[in-house]
Amino acid sequence: MYLIDTHSHIYLDEFDSDRDEVIKRALEKGVIKMLMPNIDTTTLPIMLSLSKRYKGICFPMTGLHPTNVSENYKGHLNQLEDYLNNPDIIAIGETGIDLYRDKSFTEEQIIAFRIQASWAVETGLPLIIHSRNAFREIFEVLSEFRKSRLKGIFHAFSGDFEIANRVIEAGFKLGISGVVTFKNSVLPNIIKEAGLENIVLETDSPYLAPFPFRGKRNESSYICIINSAVAKILGMKEEQTAEITTQNAKELFNLNG
Repeated sequence: MYLIDTHSHIYLDEFDSDRDEVIKRALEKGVIKMLMPNIDTTTLPIMLSLSKRYKGICFPMTGLHPTNVSENYKGHLNQLEDYLNNPDIIAIGETGIDLYRDKSFTEEQIIAFRIQASWAVETGLPLIIHSRNAFREIFEVLSEFRKSRLKGIFHAFSGDFEIANRVIEAGFKLGISGVVTFKNSVLPNIIKEAGLENIVLETDSPYLAPFPFRGKRNESSYICIINSAVAKILGMKEEQTAEITTQNAKELFNLNG
């Protein structure tokens, strides 16, 4: 049984003391690839180094996280854009709009998201979207690209049925995280409605650890727990859900080679 963690911040400081061991545990659990969304200009060099050390296992993306958008966001975007021609880059992100705590850079976040969406169109790479309290704004930007065949993932999906349908209609996958294991999560019903063909699995490590590790550091090996939860929800074998979601990720990120 093989799995792909489509969203892991394995390069962050939280893993500095045992990163190799964490990756080894993931590999032992059948997690064959760990995809790394970027945060800002400071994290991309670390990711690229890790992707060379674990070639064929850890894959980097380029993008500016919405909560890292500030006055100098255009300068950061200009630096990140320089990496678009790097053959190791497999996606644009993580980008998007986050209006949960701080709305002081709302307009800048929208512009930054629009720019990064245009990168995805230009390169044909998937767009990894972070959306928090911002589905309306996200879809307004995406509507500008509706004829451009954008694809990607709504990372750590947290919307309702209506939003899930809009995500799928827009050509995106739902990123299912450890939240699916939380008590009173709405994700089980959404997964049943959406269908496995529209789903990929992710940890968002070191964040959003699934039960029974909730509140602790997350890691890519825990994707097995998420897969097990999805299989139980759909009444399928874990091997089946692993195979389908892994193939979904391979096709989306062009990892079949």
